[in-house]
Amino acid sequence: MAYIWSYLKKYPKWLILDVLGALLFVVVNLGLPTALARMIDQGITPADKQALYFWAGIMSIIVLLGIIGRITLAYASGRLITTMIRDMRNDMYDKLQEYSHHEYEKIGVPSLVTRMTSDAFVLMQFAEMSLRLGIVTPLMMISSVVMVLLTSASLAWAVVAAIPFLILVVYYVAVKTRPLSEKQQNTLDKVNQYVRENLTGLRVIRAFARETFQEERFALKNNSYMTISSQLFKLTGLTEALFVQIIIIMIVAIIYFSLEPLRQSVIKIGDLFAFIEYSFHALFSFLMFANIFTMYPRMAVSSQRIQEVMSMPLSISPNENGITKTQSKGYLEFDNVTFAYPGETESPVLHDISFKANPGETIAFIGSTGSGKSSLVNLIPRFYDVTLGRILVDGVDVREYNLKALRQKIGFIPQRALLFTGTIGENIKYGKEDATLAELHSAADVAQAKEFIESREEKFDTHLAEGGSNLSGGQKQRLSIARAVVKKPDIYIFDDSFSALDYKTDAQLRARLKEVTGDATVLIVAQRVGTIMDADQIIVLDEGEIVGRGTHDELLKSNEIYCEIANSQLNNQHLTER
Repeated sequence: MAYIWSYLKKYPKWLILDVLGALLFVVVNLGLPTALARMIDQGITPADKQALYFWAGIMSIIVLLGIIGRITLAYASGRLITTMIRDMRNDMYDKLQEYSHHEYEKIGVPSLVTRMTSDAFVLMQFAEMSLRLGIVTPLMMISSVVMVLLTSASLAWAVVAAIPFLILVVYYVAVKTRPLSEKQQNTLDKVNQYVRENLTGLRVIRAFARETFQEERFALKNNSYMTISSQLFKLTGLTEALFVQIIIIMIVAIIYFSLEPLRQSVIKIGDLFAFIEYSFHALFSFLMFANIFTMYPRMAVSSQRIQEVMSMPLSISPNENGITKTQSKGYLEFDNVTFAYPGETESPVLHDISFKANPGETIAFIGSTGSGKSSLVNLIPRFYDVTLGRILVDGVDVREYNLKALRQKIGFIPQRALLFTGTIGENIKYGKEDATLAELHSAADVAQAKEFIESREEKFDTHLAEGGSNLSGGQKQRLSIARAVVKKPDIYIFDDSFSALDYKTDAQLRARLKEVTGDATVLIVAQRVGTIMDADQIIVLDEGEIVGRGTHDELLKSNEIYCEIANSQLNNQHLTER
């Protein structure tokens, strides 16, 4: 509740209106039975038309106030709830932008989606109920009990006797609800995970004809979610059913035990009607308050999950006060860098890596799968931080930079080309927001993407599906390269970014890149020797260690691993060409 309040208190105007609406609501709901009692006793029973019309007028005024109160309460609570959930999701989204790969791996993307959507929705439901009923119900309970005692203290025991049973029901439901809520949300995480895997891996699933397996796996987890949800809803439904029965028993008891006082004229018929209404409001308000209370465990679970996202310590500090500008551009140095993934410090993937790169140079990395090539280049933009040693960009340790300023210096083309929903032009502009049409054409031309863009009817306004699924792998890679080229960074990092290109396109693209990256440092991670043959320096990695460095010709003479890779690939290429 404290977490929800931290957002609600930002809008005191709407909170005040909400309280005023609640007060009007209470006055109306207690005022109507009182006016009705007076109408019966003073107007209907003695057949006094003047009194009847007078109390009818009073009731009309009360109803009008009730309408105003309801509208005020609904409007104020609606504004508060929608504003709160907007701010909450914005804050979560902003926090996620600060996460490093480690935080995403720790919580899991499906779970983060659930927390952003389902958990936030649970908090919204609880806040809505609290704002509409959380103020009204306590006031109604207290006021109704006071009116019950004032109207007939001798019958008040029927109301008091019902309360312990109500408290027992609420306590039982609350205790049982929390563990079920935790299971429900964790199971929903898995459901989202399976949906996400199915959608992203649809082609693989169909290629291996595993649709039935996926359906059965999803159905099993979905049934678990249904079972847990069913248990939860039965519990919450039990509250209302038992409360209604208790209220009915109480009303029957009141009527039965009021027969003698009515006969003796100790209590009037109008007062009895009012007493029943007050009693009903007292217990019904307790029921509404109990609904809030029984929902509290679910809210507490969701709140805890969201706060876990918000309070997650960042492994990569954004360093807002760090260095933003340097005099030199394009200098890179690895100084005895050792790196192990978080939680795996005993198994480093990189050992004592040292090398230098100057502006205008092309440094390439090659090695077997798992040798640490991608891990190495991921350290430069601080997707992870080094375990030992340091990385210098323009003579400054990357950890001393303002994180955004550091990444502005880098054009990163990832191993897996990722495009966003939108147009081709918007995706290329992701590298430079204010890029002109001429710059888009130039970048696309360098990336060898201009031909297929121009072949489309809408050209740069062509809409891309999610992840660029309506493009081929090579087309997506070329757009990713164009996105980095338009940025004109000091350091280009190509993480196996040519793998989906044919040899001809690969060669043409690299030739054009040389024209635009003349003053920049270029780092290339590649599996194909043909892609890196012209690099100024090739670094051979094996099990996280540098086992060779030099030009293509030098390594062919001096490095056995490189020689084996080159011979196998170049021979295969030769046979393919034949």
